Amino acid sequence: MTKKKRILSGMRPTGPLHLGNLHGALSNWIKMQEEYECFFFIADWHALTSDYEETGSISQYAEEMMIDWLSAGLAPEKSSLFLQSKIKEHAELFLILSMITPVPWLERNPTYKDQIVQLSNKDLSTFGFLGYPVLQAADIIIYKADGVPVGVDQVPHVEITREIARRFNYLYGEVFPEPKAILAETPKILGIDRRKMSKSYNNAIYLSDSGDEVAKKVAGMITDPNRARKSDPGDPDICNVFDFHKRYSDPDTIATINEECRKAGIGCVECKKIMAKNLIVFLEPIHEKREYYKSKPDLVDSIFADGTEKARGVAQQTMAEVRAAVKIQA
Repeated sequence: MTKKKRILSGMRPTGPLHLGNLHGALSNWIKMQEEYECFFFIADWHALTSDYEETGSISQYAEEMMIDWLSAGLAPEKSSLFLQSKIKEHAELFLILSMITPVPWLERNPTYKDQIVQLSNKDLSTFGFLGYPVLQAADIIIYKADGVPVGVDQVPHVEITREIARRFNYLYGEVFPEPKAILAETPKILGIDRRKMSKSYNNAIYLSDSGDEVAKKVAGMITDPNRARKSDPGDPDICNVFDFHKRYSDPDTIATINEECRKAGIGCVECKKIMAKNLIVFLEPIHEKREYYKSKPDLVDSIFADGTEKARGVAQQTMAEVRAAVKIQA
């Protein structure tokens, strides 16, 4: 029997999970469970890189993320699910890797530069923020992951990890495989205001939103900006609501909306109501599972405890090899 290749990925608990998170990463992870040996972690230490002044909500968001993951379809019998901060070996490897990682590698990281601009309201002039790719590298290579599922914009992160692993192997001997980026489909889901869906923009539809909350948010969605009145023909090709129809409505409904909108046969209010109904139906199975897992906190804790135990066993074995290579005793 061929051994499955191992993948690893994580999410920062900086807010409730929304549709963008579901379609951008989580749905790919769920599919990959069938093909790979999967390690998925909640990156609470990474949340500190930008939210170090507001740490009170990190644990709460982590607990909600556990429930969202299970409700969306991550299966503990197929994947090891755990909290990053429970595996102290991540921090130990991060420390060792930080000693050998050249600063220019970190300064040229395109995400570092972008985030400095986008999060100009926060003081990100910290070692932790500059060095987060080193922690990310430790997260990945401590499990000797063969691959990391990412979108195209995240490939540079994996390349830095490969460079760090290569440098460690050059200095101390072969310990780490060089993980490869596994390009995954990451569709861009816009928020209700047509910007990128984000908690920061207050424009997201969350997996935890009730049916009434979903309907209210959909009612406020921006449609074709050129359609001022119901009697004006619309253009579905530039309408965010129609993009949602293409994801959540059936083919007949999509075709009808497409035709009727172009000849002003349907107004935006009615179009939104139809889409909201279909989106609510899509979310119903997730909501049902959320209620189940919220009512069984001990079960959720047990699932993540089991995932942590498995992850820790792998991490401890790797760190034994690292210490031997670096010639540092435990």
